This record gives sequence, structure tokens and C-alpha cells, in this order.
Amino acid sequence: MANPDLVIRSRRVIRPRASGPAAVHVRAGKIAAVRPYDDAPAGATVVDGGDLALLPGLVDPHVHVNEPGRTEWEGFETATRAAAAGGVTAIVDMPLNSIPATTSVAGLETKACAAAGQCTVDYGFWGGVVPGNTGELPGLLRAGARGFKCFLVPSGVPEFAHVTERDLREALPVLARLEATLLAHCEVPDRLAPLAGNPRIHRHWLASRPRAAENDAIDLLIRLCRETGAAVHVVHLASADAISGLREAKEEGLPITVETCPHYLYFEAEEVADGATPFKCAPPIRERENRRRLWAALADGLIDFIATDHSPCPPALKRLDDGDFSRAWGGIASLELGLSVVWTEASRRGLALERVVDWMGRAPARLAGLEGRKGAIVDGADADLVLFDPDATFDVDPEALHQRHKVTPYAGRSLRGRVVATYVRGTKVYDGEARAFPAGAAGRWLDDGGDEGP
Repeated sequence: MANPDLVIRSRRVIRPRASGPAAVHVRAGKIAAVRPYDDAPAGATVVDGGDLALLPGLVDPHVHVNEPGRTEWEGFETATRAAAAGGVTAIVDMPLNSIPATTSVAGLETKACAAAGQCTVDYGFWGGVVPGNTGELPGLLRAGARGFKCFLVPSGVPEFAHVTERDLREALPVLARLEATLLAHCEVPDRLAPLAGNPRIHRHWLASRPRAAENDAIDLLIRLCRETGAAVHVVHLASADAISGLREAKEEGLPITVETCPHYLYFEAEEVADGATPFKCAPPIRERENRRRLWAALADGLIDFIATDHSPCPPALKRLDDGDFSRAWGGIASLELGLSVVWTEASRRGLALERVVDWMGRAPARLAGLEGRKGAIVDGADADLVLFDPDATFDVDPEALHQRHKVTPYAGRSLRGRVVATYVRGTKVYDGEARAFPAGAAGRWLDDGGDEGP
């Protein structure tokens, strides 16, 4: 075997079933081998992380970049810098909020051209399922879409209409033949209600998006999964009441997976102050007991992984001036903070860093069709590596974040764990000490062939 170009070593390398001291040998951007800690051949550049943890780069398959068309909300340059600073080395962008939406091959090509030459980390795209576009799905998959997203309720933007059961019955057999996964925002319209009462009060927003809206949508998805054999994925699970049905579906062997988000695992509805619209999201942040049950389901393996649902917008759309939950845009931006948020809460519960890495690395990589390439330190994978100080603490300063707009419900929170350096395919893309991005736009399009896009 040829000598490596680079060796990154640590006394705590987080690997599947084999964490401990090791040296990761990198050649031509790939992990050539994982060797004993002291194995560093002459001529290789050696980065010694010492007692820092060495993690695989994380994978976030639920990111709203919004470019082109709404780049003033968030763009590829700022989103992927935030990702790198948070230890995320691959993102998959959602098909809505950009104009055009990624619901056709032409829309995907426009999106790929907008991303090219801007991204600090690697990136892919989900296609979209909307009423009437079933004929576009095979072409989207051939063009590089990694799967398909739909909404069962209005998405909030006119370019991405929500689907009905009839639409799903048309699309799912096609997706089953294509062996493509459907990702679904699970709420149903007939369970939602107008916000009643003072619109500044979060519990009124919570009451307008009840758990039953999620539960009924997930029940529908399970039923259609059973009937069609199509793989389905529940995005951003917030209702713990849906857990029993999901458990039964998995025990039945149905191809169904589920994610939750850092904000559902960190916040609780009882603490959201009146007018605190940075906390608005859909489904909403639910009660303390609900959060406890989500953590239990995650620890038990029923919830497959964690994704951020990074969804920023200009501050004016958050209605910070009047705190109106009924009119504020719903979405929480946490791409840079997700790892620290989850590690803060996991460590409080005695859960190991290895589990966090699996929830935010290997498992989401599997959904995105990147298993063996991203999300784990294994031979042959991309040399996406993160030096992480799990014992460091910091207070969230919104102005220090790299996302385009600095609105965050985590402002002032004390979090545990800090990213020291991030590498993509063996290239250092983030220097935590200097808070700099030394490689510029090193990211590539994760199309099916693994090559760089246009």
C-alpha cells in the first residue's frame, strides 16, 4: 500500500465498534487505513489531535439553503460555512424555498449551477413530490436527486404545493419501482386550526398544530408504505404520541425511518416566552414530557437519527417587533450548533459520544445513499474528519454564527462541545481557532457518480 499523504491521529478516534487511540491514514482524499496511534510513515503530514476526539464528518440531510430565488434567506456559501463550523461535511438540500423549486430536472439543474463553486462542504439535493409531477420523478433521480420530499400540509411557499392521499397513491408506486425514498412533512390539514387567542403566546401556536395532526399523517404514511412497498421517511418528528405506531410498523418490517431535530430534544414548550418567535417551527416545540419520550425513543433506536431542519429567514419575517406567532415564519437555524446542542443533552443523560456520531453521521448517510462514503471512519470512505473538544463549553453568541442571519433561539445558551477543525476529503476547510475557512469552496456535488457537478 502506498504511503499516506496525511495522517490525522487522536487518542480518541470514534469508529464503528472500535473507538480508541488510532491514526487515520489519508491518501488522495480517501481513508486509506486506520492504523495504531504511533503509525505515521515518513513523508506524511501529521496532525496530532492528542486528547481531542476525532469524529467522522457529520451528514445533515435536512437543510434549507433557499438559493436561488430566496438567497437573501440563506445561500450555499453561508450555509456550508455554518455546516463546516459545526462539524458537518455533507448536507442534502431540501427542494423548496428556492425559486424554482427542485420539482423538475430543469429545477435541479438550476439549483446545481447555483451551488457550484460556492460550497465549503459536499452537498446533494432532494427532489420534490408535488401534485402533478410524478412524470418528473425518474428523470430527477437520473439527474442526481437523492430521493424525494413532500408536504402533507401547505409548505408556506407557493412554488411547492402540498400533496393529498390521492397524489401519494400516484407517486409512491413509481418511487417503489425506482427504489427511491419519500421524505414527508407529516401533518394533515384537517387537524390544524387557526391560532386562537393572543398570537404572542406560544401555547396558542402549539394548540393550533396539535399532536393529532402529526399522528394522523404518520398513520397515513405507514398505511401507504404497507400498501405500496415504497420506502418512506418521517422528517422532524415532534409528537411522541406517534412512537407506538412507528414501533409497530418497524416490527412489521416496513421500510420506514424517522428523524427528529435538535430543537425538539433541547427545548420544551413550557419555557418559550410570550412573543419569542425565534422558537417558532412546524411542528411546534412540544412539552417537557414529550421531549423526555423523544429522548427515550432515540436511545431505544426507534428514532433513527437527528437532522437540523436548518431553516433560516430574514429577521423581519420572524416578526421580532411584535412577536406574532401566527404571522412569523416558522423555522429554526441550527446547522452550526446541532452537534453541540445534541452532545450537551446526550451527555447529561449519560449517552456516549459514539451514539451522537451515529445519530448525526452514519445513520443519516444511509438515508441519503452515502453509507460507506460519508458519516463513518472506515477504510475507503471520504476522509471527512472533525477534531472535536467534547469538554469545552461556550455561550452562543448569535453574531459569531456563520449562517446568513443571526436569529437563533439558542442565543445565550451554554453548550458543551466545540469543533476545533473540520476536514473534507483530507482538506482542512474549517479552522476553529482562527474561525477561518482556509480551503475556500472545496465542496463537491454528491451526485450518483460521486463526481463534482457543474
